[in-house]
Parts: sequence; structure tokens; C-alpha cells
Amino acid sequence: MTDTTAPLPQLILLPGLLNDSELWRDQISGLADVARIWVPDLTPYATIREMAQSVLEKAEPRFALAGFSMGGYVAQEIARIAPERIERLALLDTSIRVDTPERAAQRRALNKAAAKGGTFLGVGQAIMKSYVDASRLDDADLTGRIVDMTQRLGREVFLRQNSLEREDGEAALRALRVPLVVIVGENDQITPAEGHRAMAAAIGCTHLLVIPNTGHMAPMEAPGPVNGALRHWLGRPAGTR
Repeated sequence: MTDTTAPLPQLILLPGLLNDSELWRDQISGLADVARIWVPDLTPYATIREMAQSVLEKAEPRFALAGFSMGGYVAQEIARIAPERIERLALLDTSIRVDTPERAAQRRALNKAAAKGGTFLGVGQAIMKSYVDASRLDDADLTGRIVDMTQRLGREVFLRQNSLEREDGEAALRALRVPLVVIVGENDQITPAEGHRAMAAAIGCTHLLVIPNTGHMAPMEAPGPVNGALRHWLGRPAGTR
């Protein structure tokens, strides 16, 4: 018999670069019956380690953890610091590798451009095509939410988060003995699907979801498939991969 009096698990949803709880709007509402959800504010911190420590200071003793994009690196740092506190881990549209020299150069160029002043556009329409699937570029509600969120967080947060040093997370994640899931948009141009297939193999994760007709912003673009995968993950037996 199911124990209906048991408290729901805490599910910590970690946002990506220039993201806040708006990123997870549909997960907050769609998973409220199976988890108590918390979206930490990662914007004040200057390192991945500081972000991870701030989460651990406020989190419950044990929790389910999902990290999107930059938030995936924060999740990996939490796995280094306090693996015993993670009950299960989901990684969405992210990577476990350090930036390539090319990616590092792109970040420096973006920071240089953003630091020049003038109006900060966030993820403006000019670069939206690298964030969402081509089929969604005319979806004014979706693209408007992304633009508004990134403009609201602003230039200083962008410069701080885009300068973060990212570490390789393979060893920390392979050591976990908890339910894992990897989720990615099929047409993610920021962190491509092929990299997620390699990531899943590297960390021993056999649960991989590649969502068709979806770009980098999977939690916002494809809330149905994302919520379905997270619901299944939350229901898997603890202590097994």
C-alpha cells in the first residue's frame, strides 16, 4: 500500500545563464503534485562553487536535483561537494565538459560586446534562432518570455555568468548511485544532442530523452515531454541508476 502521508520530495530546479524561475514555469505548475519545487536564485554569485554552496546551505538534507545548461554545471559541483545529499539527478541541455578553446573565445567576444554599454538586449530576436527550434521562431509568447527574462536579469548578471569557469564533471557524476536522466532538444545548437548521447554514455546514464522539434530551451519549448520525463524520473526507485 502506498504511504499517502509521506511528504513529497524536494525538487531543486537550477536555472541556466540569464534564467530565473520563468524558465521552469511549466515544471513548477506541472509537477506540483509529485514534488515540492524550489528554484534557487543563482544570479548574485561569481563562481560555480559559490552557486553550489548557496544551494546546499538552503536545501533540505536530501533532494532531487535538475540542472539546465549552466545549472547543469552547478549540479555537477553539488555532486562533488555533497553527493550523499542528492537523491536523483536530471541534466537538461547542458554539458559535462570544459569549454573548448573556440567556445571560450566566443564567450570572451560576447562579454566584450555586452560590456560596451547601450541597451542590453539579452537573448534578443537577432540570436533567438540559436536558442529555440526554427519552428518556434514565430511563437511570440515563447520568444517574448525568453527576451523578457534575459532583459530583466540584465547586463551585469550576463557578464558574471558568462565568465564562469566550467569544470569537467564526468568523475563526479559517474560516482553517483542514484536515478539519472539526460534530456535535450533534438535541434539544440548551444549544447547539441550528440554531446548528450556522449554524456549519457560517459556517466553511465541509460535514460536519455531527445525531444524532436526542440532547441536549447527545452523546459520552455517542450514542457509536456520534459514534465513527462521528470515525472517518470521522480518515480523511479531510489538508490539505482
